Amino acid sequence: MRLFNEVDQRQFYCQRGGQLLCAPNDMEGSFFPYHEDVEKDELMWSCVESNLFPSISMAQCSLVFHPEYDISFFGLEKYHPFDAGKWGNVYRLLEEWGLVSPSTVVHPEEATRRDLLIAHTTRYLNSLYSPCVCARIFEMSFLYVMPYYFTNKYLLRKMRLHVGGTVAACRLALERNWAINLGGGFHHASANAGGGFCVYADITLAVRMLLTLNLVKRVVILDVDAHQGNGYERDFIGDSRVFILDMFNPKIYPRDSKAEEAISRMVHVDADTPTDRYLEMLDSNLETVLGEFEADLIVYNAGTDSLEGDPLGRLQLTPECIIKRDELVFQAARDNATPIAMLTSGGYQRSNAQVIAESIRNLHTRGLIQLKAAPPPSPRPHHHHHQHNHQQRQQPAPPNPAR
Repeated sequence: MRLFNEVDQRQFYCQRGGQLLCAPNDMEGSFFPYHEDVEKDELMWSCVESNLFPSISMAQCSLVFHPEYDISFFGLEKYHPFDAGKWGNVYRLLEEWGLVSPSTVVHPEEATRRDLLIAHTTRYLNSLYSPCVCARIFEMSFLYVMPYYFTNKYLLRKMRLHVGGTVAACRLALERNWAINLGGGFHHASANAGGGFCVYADITLAVRMLLTLNLVKRVVILDVDAHQGNGYERDFIGDSRVFILDMFNPKIYPRDSKAEEAISRMVHVDADTPTDRYLEMLDSNLETVLGEFEADLIVYNAGTDSLEGDPLGRLQLTPECIIKRDELVFQAARDNATPIAMLTSGGYQRSNAQVIAESIRNLHTRGLIQLKAAPPPSPRPHHHHHQHNHQQRQQPAPPNPAR
């Protein structure tokens, strides 16, 4: 006989100030922390009531982009190593090539504070009001003297749109088998810290929402950005539902040995790794992972800072290699019937946008994704033909024959 139903059980603990108390013998477990129960319920309701999951029509493709992704901070963004206009440039190229249009892409919602609390601690989100914290994360010294109003409007809000884009892409991938967020991939941000230009943990947030709502059971995070994805790795340490395959240059930022504990399969890429060898390493490791770990979703963090000449990635991959890399990953996802959501992540050269756009076009050309341009206008009526018929009707009828 159960002494307490669920409601009574909560009242039992609530009346005692939410302290850790001994539970009756026939209640599940010997101890039950009321505050943890509340946190689980709040997490579930935050996921259920979130507006980040988009609706999509048949006239749209699962390419996610917002016109306000790009960062403009009084021109000062030009002095930062990150190309703050990369995302818009990718979209404009795809639009110029006739592959997408404003009506056929998905525009994400901005992540709210309640959404962000699914992935972040209150203390960390509150710390972003400090100009010193933002200056450190974005590595922009002028932010030290900027009021929060400007930082929020010109930087943080943009990043929250990217976060919404990542959540939308991961959800749409389950519906359409693929999705691409032209932004996102902030893999250095974790629950209680940011760094490396990453302020919000969009990957953690998206994966946690899908797991909480039981939309997926197991997820593969494939990270081929040149840098270790230490943010979400710290968040998923000990979580057997998340398999992390991280290919990165170990001799650059962040060198996070604690986060490495979460990496299920770690592949180091040296600066002198040739293109053919890199693709072989990716192919063999991905094939092994997808063969051993049956996932419901692949979150593909497709950074392009591994391009030759990148000042921060320090790898030597050619543009052709990046294009082939993405094709290989999407083909593997299709061969294993696993939905895939791609994020563009890092990349610090002005040429990155061109390479990303060409890679997405190649995926479309190969039939691995299906982009959509604006539908052609409806054919207009042939006025000349109409006028001709009208003139015919105006002609006098011939006289009746004699009776």
